[in-house]
Amino acid sequence: MTGPGSDPMRVFLDYIVVEKGLSENTRLSYKKDLSHFHEYMLGIDRGGLLEATPGDISGFLRHLSERGLSARSYARALVTLRGFYRFLAAKGFVGESPCLKVDMPRVRKRLPEFLSISEVERLLSAPPAQTVLGLRDKAMLETLYATGLRVSELTSLRTNSISLQGGYLTAFGKGSRERMVPLGDAAMHWLKRYMDEGRPSFCGERRTGTLFLTSRGAGMTRQNFWSMIKKYAILAGISRARCKPHIIRHSFATHLLERGADLRMVQAMLGHADISTTQIYTHITNERLKNLHRIKHPRG
Repeated sequence: MTGPGSDPMRVFLDYIVVEKGLSENTRLSYKKDLSHFHEYMLGIDRGGLLEATPGDISGFLRHLSERGLSARSYARALVTLRGFYRFLAAKGFVGESPCLKVDMPRVRKRLPEFLSISEVERLLSAPPAQTVLGLRDKAMLETLYATGLRVSELTSLRTNSISLQGGYLTAFGKGSRERMVPLGDAAMHWLKRYMDEGRPSFCGERRTGTLFLTSRGAGMTRQNFWSMIKKYAILAGISRARCKPHIIRHSFATHLLERGADLRMVQAMLGHADISTTQIYTHITNERLKNLHRIKHPRG
């Protein structure tokens, strides 16, 4: 219930998780931005969040810029403030959002990094599949590259998320949106081996539906997986900075598009709500085509 005695920040943060279905990480990011803005308002003696004006919003963005934050960072802060004040206006906390007349700064999109196919093959070959831990790690890496999952989606997979007979898995992305993603023969082979030969040794007597487990039978965390992938990057002779889970996701998308995959199909597999998010990968493939033309064409 909202009203004069309610804390608007708390009400908004509860709303984006409970009603909008956004993740806890997103909630923490919004809370951080709103807390910084609240501190800024108090620092200039402007009162609380409900007293903000368009001038306060603009001043806060200038303040972020003067602190050396990138345009991308204060664009994210403005997205947070716009969502917050749009919610407050709808709930009657404020008459009108102070963000309405504040323009979004232009942010140049950085092209995502990705691995070459040979680098991916070296990485996938790094785990020692003759051990149960290596078998688990091999299955995780093969699944990640076959599906382009986010690392949080990979570590939260359940045993009933996998259909080896159907050749697909079911993932839950941002906003708890469900999608089916094809697995491919290699990923299915290593998943079956892990589920038959590796996972039972981690479970012991414990009953758990989590697919990927640690040696103690607990669910793999994002931190566990990040550490694991860095270890195999070293073994594969790849820079650890270039071998992060999201770079495997970028490699999945880039390699598909280079081989003629439909952009809408890649969007569906990645779980992007807006195709403009997926279109960033077409810039990569276009740049590579231009480079190839320049190098190989007689008049390039």
